[in-house]
Amino acid sequence: MSGIGCIIIALQFSRMFGHEPEGGGTIPALTAIPGAVMDPNLVALGIAVVTLLIVFKWPKTWGKIVPPPLAALVIATLISLVVPGAPILGDIPTGLPSFLMPSFSQDTLLIVMEAAIILALLGSIDSLLTSLVADNMTRTKHNSNRELVGQGLGNMAAGFFGGIPGAGATMRTVVNIRTGGQTKISGIVHSLLLLAIVVILAPLASQIPHAVLAGILVKVGYDIIDVSYLKNAHRGPRWDLALMVLVLVLTVFVDLITAVVAGVVMGALAFVKQMADAQLLRMGGSREDGQVEYSDEEEALFARAHNRITMFDFGGPLSFGAAADLGHQVRENSRGRGQALILDFSSVPFVDVSAARAVETIGCDADSAGKKVFISGMNDSVKAVLTGLSADCCLTDENYYSKRIDAIKAAVAYIEGSPNEGGSVEIGASTQPS
Repeated sequence: MSGIGCIIIALQFSRMFGHEPEGGGTIPALTAIPGAVMDPNLVALGIAVVTLLIVFKWPKTWGKIVPPPLAALVIATLISLVVPGAPILGDIPTGLPSFLMPSFSQDTLLIVMEAAIILALLGSIDSLLTSLVADNMTRTKHNSNRELVGQGLGNMAAGFFGGIPGAGATMRTVVNIRTGGQTKISGIVHSLLLLAIVVILAPLASQIPHAVLAGILVKVGYDIIDVSYLKNAHRGPRWDLALMVLVLVLTVFVDLITAVVAGVVMGALAFVKQMADAQLLRMGGSREDGQVEYSDEEEALFARAHNRITMFDFGGPLSFGAAADLGHQVRENSRGRGQALILDFSSVPFVDVSAARAVETIGCDADSAGKKVFISGMNDSVKAVLTGLSADCCLTDENYYSKRIDAIKAAVAYIEGSPNEGGSVEIGASTQPS
């Protein structure tokens, strides 16, 4: 949302100096700033300064009676009537539109349907983002279904009068909340006021200077920017800072939808990477690290094995992020360490295809190295995935045990039946839930 705040300020900056950016978008607005600063309209600049002083310094006790933006709008407009020279809104179309019945043909139907679906998706995303901003500011929870159904009905009705589709407006929502709006009545009042301007108040609204609205919107943009986070962002994780900068730049110089998609994708990849690193880091641990607690009976069994059991405890779902290195980690941590390998799946609720293939690699590598694999605590769904993908080709039914203690006992019995003095007891505990 900080990017939206920066866009609002950039779009209005030149207008505070009495200039209108050539063309729409953020880049034309930014390129127009130097020229506007070098050649200001002093009347417009003075009105903008008065507006900014009011919206930033208006006493809170007065704000309960008259909101700062409304006070700035009235006072600065009256000043412009006394001291003319600032650009104003000018003529505003009045009257209500006529009812229009849409017509379709075979040539236009597909084009209309495609445009309607795209606009519906973009409008839905925009409205839900605005709702999240409002939730964060009001500490409430919106009803997404109600918001989207209401928006759809409103856009359908507007279409019969030649209206264009609309969505939730972040700027107006923030202004509404910042000025004390707490219920849905505030939105209704806003709509009624716009209707009054279109019908009878257009002559009055036409006298409002651009600089007044620019000053009010600069305050809106400042309120949207998360200043407290930006001050402390450098103290947080470097990846989060880089992601924030990326989303901010895309929002300002490309568009909000692209920034949201890029942010979600990059954030998801970062999360997968962090979870995979945590899984593999714990996989490299040993029994002495204390990452997994074992009962006295289990410790006694390990001692009986004379350091010839390697055990890995998977502490959560096995994700594709860690699957690529999972087989390598097990192979490296069990190299030259005993004759038995125990894989504890007690805390693994599910596996994906990549993780199943990693388990297959572990089993086949152990079989090639002459090691016996024992699996404990694997639930039916995980076993079904392995069986369905033939990932258990190097495992047999006698490899599976419902409890970890049973797998350890079987491993000890196997070792005592074929003694070998090499190896050590190593316990790697894998995965936070991903």
